[in-house]
Amino acid sequence: MKQDRREFIKTSAAGSAALLLSSMESFANQPLPIHETNKNYALKILATSWGFQGTMDDFCAKVKKEGYDGIELWWPTNNKKAQDDLFAALKKYDLEIGFLCGGSQSNPQEHLAFYKKMIDAAARQNIQRPLYINNHSGRDHFSFDDNKKFIEHTQALAKETGILICHETHRGRMLFAAHITRKFIESFPELRLTLDISHWCNVHESLLADQQETVELALSRTDHIHARIGHPEGPQVNDPRAPEWEPVVKQHFEWWDKIVERKKKNGELVTILTEFGPPDYMPTLPYTKQPLGDQWAINVHMMHVLRKRYS
Repeated sequence: MKQDRREFIKTSAAGSAALLLSSMESFANQPLPIHETNKNYALKILATSWGFQGTMDDFCAKVKKEGYDGIELWWPTNNKKAQDDLFAALKKYDLEIGFLCGGSQSNPQEHLAFYKKMIDAAARQNIQRPLYINNHSGRDHFSFDDNKKFIEHTQALAKETGILICHETHRGRMLFAAHITRKFIESFPELRLTLDISHWCNVHESLLADQQETVELALSRTDHIHARIGHPEGPQVNDPRAPEWEPVVKQHFEWWDKIVERKKKNGELVTILTEFGPPDYMPTLPYTKQPLGDQWAINVHMMHVLRKRYS
């Protein structure tokens, strides 16, 4: 029987994942070194809409069916229909929400003005209170004084609304590198982070062994996790179940373990987004651009692994 190239890649990837599943499952089932868990501890795992093709209702139905607790997506600025569709789907499928805010303007003043309008609307809407607001804050080429205005605004907004507002460790943004982030952490004692440490692995071309003190400081300020696994040459492995990625997978879980351990001891909520991205973020084959992994399946697998390990 003939099998075309696309089908061969698909079946080969599925077979490999099945063979390797036991290794990652075994790792996920290892208990955390925590002697006591505060009864108020809670875990919520969210899905990303990044790359999903379909309506908001379709997306939320699929998320609910897989067993997620909610979704994270960009606040739909100046789009009343998108907002209505979003809140209707959240209510219909009983899902939590985390918003993402940020801008792309190159001028610091224009960027800040756009950003303030966006995050203020997301925080002050009274239809459904978000678990948190995550932020792609500032730009890597803005000055410290320009970028700190984003933090100052969000700290005032967090006090006003009581909503957890976190700033993400993301390439191209204010907290794009470990050593840069450290200066902001030390300057703002109330700064809270979304840790997407896959970006730092890529930026520093390492697993950050030479910046352990800075990483520990960032872990201590983290409330929300973006669970994507990066490596020294890129922000996303093609499939975390593949054996060649075992060292970087274990390193990411070691970082996440420390955050969850603190949350369990303190009886706090920890939120995690499974955020493996679509092509071209997902590595692809040349010419055909066939993705090397199934984005949705990988994210769902990560969700189950994270729930087993951290519940």
